[in-house]
Amino acid sequence: MKDSKKLYLAALVPFALIALLFELLPVAATVVRSFTAEGGGLTLGHYAAVFGKRLYRTALVNSLWVSILSSLIGLFVAFWGAKAYKSAGSKLRNLFLSVLNMTSNFSGIPLAFSYIILFGNVGVMVMFGKNHGIDALASFNIYSIWGLLLCYVYFQIPLATLLLIPAFDGLKKEWREAVALLGGGEAVYWFKVGLPNLLPSILGTFSVLFANAVAAYATAYALMQNNFALLPIKISEQFIGDVVQRREFGSALAVVLMLLMTATIWINDKILKMRTKKAK
Repeated sequence: MKDSKKLYLAALVPFALIALLFELLPVAATVVRSFTAEGGGLTLGHYAAVFGKRLYRTALVNSLWVSILSSLIGLFVAFWGAKAYKSAGSKLRNLFLSVLNMTSNFSGIPLAFSYIILFGNVGVMVMFGKNHGIDALASFNIYSIWGLLLCYVYFQIPLATLLLIPAFDGLKKEWREAVALLGGGEAVYWFKVGLPNLLPSILGTFSVLFANAVAAYATAYALMQNNFALLPIKISEQFIGDVVQRREFGSALAVVLMLLMTATIWINDKILKMRTKKAK
């Protein structure tokens, strides 16, 4: 027994080493650097600048706005997609999964380029709108926060659907039959049985979507370059600036980004614990 435990622990060593070298040490170095002044010594000035300067406050607000809204829209559409998947036949399910897998991997620069072809200044949809008098298409600006939101929603929907499908598979047919026997309808089933059972998965999926959106860089940069205040873009500017690099300040921005993701996971965990406690 002891030998098998030692064997399991030995098997974990490579993973622990990778986590230490590529996750824990970089995070620790980033945190320490964020409190280091550019001339040496400790300072809180970088954090004061992050929350004190309008440019970085705007980047923070824009990142939160796009991430939360794209996550909510993606979650809403994915809910109905996963529900439809559960009621579909096996052939349609396989086709649906293939489409989801393909679309969930289509992101970054290729996604931004595709949207530029569709909704750029002379994009296909924009020219179609101009030729047919559809103002909503003709005047749509892909290089705006709404254009960025449209791109984010695209990669949020398939990811959220893939995460919710296993949760829908966990809903038992007998539960619906029991509600029907007691005189409950479709609405009663979803509000009393379906949604409460799906809530942990829905909250967990929201956390993943939020983290996925708030840290997204390639799509936003390919679409907006440096012309839009977004947290990941502002972080990259501090490390790859052509004239001046401010690694310490960039580290403070990165720590704020990490705290946002950690806070989302913490809130999600708290809600789940409160719900579990209430259920008992």
